[in-house]
Amino acid sequence: MSAVQPMVSAEAVHKRFGRIEVLKGIDLTVDPGEVLCLLGPSGSGKSTFLRCINHLEKIDSGRLSVDGELVGYRQEGGKLHELRESEVARKRAEIGMVFQHFNLFPHMTAQENVTCAPIRVKREPAEDARAHARELLARVGLEDKLDAYPSQLSGGQQQRVAIARALAMRPKLMLFDEPTSALDPELVGDVLAAMQQLAREGMTMVVVTHEMGFAREVADTVVFMDDGIAVECGRPSQVLDNPRHERTRAFLSKVL
Repeated sequence: MSAVQPMVSAEAVHKRFGRIEVLKGIDLTVDPGEVLCLLGPSGSGKSTFLRCINHLEKIDSGRLSVDGELVGYRQEGGKLHELRESEVARKRAEIGMVFQHFNLFPHMTAQENVTCAPIRVKREPAEDARAHARELLARVGLEDKLDAYPSQLSGGQQQRVAIARALAMRPKLMLFDEPTSALDPELVGDVLAAMQQLAREGMTMVVVTHEMGFAREVADTVVFMDDGIAVECGRPSQVLDNPRHERTRAFLSKVL
């Protein structure tokens, strides 16, 4: 048992959409500074679980906490009560999320996309937010694209702006939902390199990915999910090279 308070703790997390049970009792912990990669076939529940971590999806049962606090709920006695949307939004601001599609504001430059939330949500002074944005865009290799609009950037550059935008809120946790799956193959490397740098700097990350090389090199822990269950969990070398479960072996035989 880790003496460190986990950054993410999931206990028997269930989620259903109508009659379909998408998560069937997920138990996972992610320690501060750890990179956890979620692997598995489409429809296995990976992205749904990621969205539950910041309460974009509500869980049906179980407990899910970030940095020791329940996500989306408070506990009184033995009962959970859902927080007001304003309280959820305040907690969500501490969790950065990068999606498959970049969702940048098309009418704003790269720098404006990165400064928008800190100025509007956190009330940061504009000059401070701009200085931080310049620093973040330099960190993801886009110091020369401050004034470029999304339409003037490649998909890989737009995704790196999206990463900088998430970091601008100074999150304690970063969630990545297949951040390279919408990119042309030659653009994937720059995005993965930016994520690798974040990992080196100690950012806690949960990454849904099909990039096995990235999982092998960067992850501290790999979880293979299938049919709403965390089938196998361990070090990358163990899960990718010596999987214990037949379902894991069958999946890896198709992707490795």
